[in-house]
Amino acid sequence: MARQQVSYGGLKDRHAITEQFVTIKNGPRNDQSQTNLELNYLGQTDRPFEAGDNTGNHFEIVMRSLSDEELTHATAAINDVAINGVPNYFDDQRFGSLGQSGEFIAVPWCRGDYERALWLALADPNEHDRPNDRDEKQLLRDRWGDWPGLKADMPRGSRRSIVTFLVDHPTDFRRALALMRLDLRGLWLSAFQSAVWNRLLAESLSDLCCPEQLFDVAFGERPAPFFHSLDESQRQELGSLQLPLPSGRLKLDAGSLFDRLQRVLAEFGLEPRTMRVKYPRDAFFSKGQRAAVFLPTNLQHQSDRDELYDDRHKLILSFELPRGSYATILIKRLTDTAPPETA
Repeated sequence: MARQQVSYGGLKDRHAITEQFVTIKNGPRNDQSQTNLELNYLGQTDRPFEAGDNTGNHFEIVMRSLSDEELTHATAAINDVAINGVPNYFDDQRFGSLGQSGEFIAVPWCRGDYERALWLALADPNEHDRPNDRDEKQLLRDRWGDWPGLKADMPRGSRRSIVTFLVDHPTDFRRALALMRLDLRGLWLSAFQSAVWNRLLAESLSDLCCPEQLFDVAFGERPAPFFHSLDESQRQELGSLQLPLPSGRLKLDAGSLFDRLQRVLAEFGLEPRTMRVKYPRDAFFSKGQRAAVFLPTNLQHQSDRDELYDDRHKLILSFELPRGSYATILIKRLTDTAPPETA
């Protein structure tokens, strides 16, 4: 079955028990079962299921092995979240392509440094690498530029295919990068765009909130501020705030948002107008707006003794989030140490 036949609403956490709708063009009209996967046939549709068809997600989460203090803190945080919401950051899952170097592949790609972008894509170590990936990346780092030798010593696979192209075109890193899978290149752009958006939100929160209302949480590519105990005016302003997904196509008037974007991109050696890729033209940064804050709906919680851990508590959560918001961000809000909620 070709990858292009399968359409779905979004990627799911491989470590969670998840359900979603999937459409398969000319797919089997029966149930399928594999290790860690069950596919239930529901019927036919006249078009593929897409991300835009998903209005939100329902979550049921059990937080385990909580101490008395942790349970008290989480419960107080739930009460605050129900009123004030949570910063709508993109979470760690968005940054899986960020390697040990800490460099986003999209940054040199935007600058036109195709060799650096390709090196990051092929050779930068990543904590998620499997043993075979680690070995291949080490080989590429040790012998980068020795394309004939690398071709002879590397096993067949996607990296070797790029190396094979470079044997005949040893300096054409531009076209070599274009040979990488389109979905991967899209993920690289999404990761960088998400990091820039997160930093825009972080600066916005720092401007709108008092220092005593903020506390930093470590996640993604750098720690970011979360808030608590908002007043009514802050609640309304943040609740209505929409921040654009940044890119070179974004037209912003002079003002605080443009200044923030300029400051954030300067940290990467870019400007608002240069946050774009010139080649290949089949991948691009997304357009749109994203809410600065999400408010969980139908948020329910119940605590009990944890049957798996002696003398500890569990906290059972049930809630719904808008499409694109991360339940893991909510969990970070409940578990990270913050100032007292009544401060």
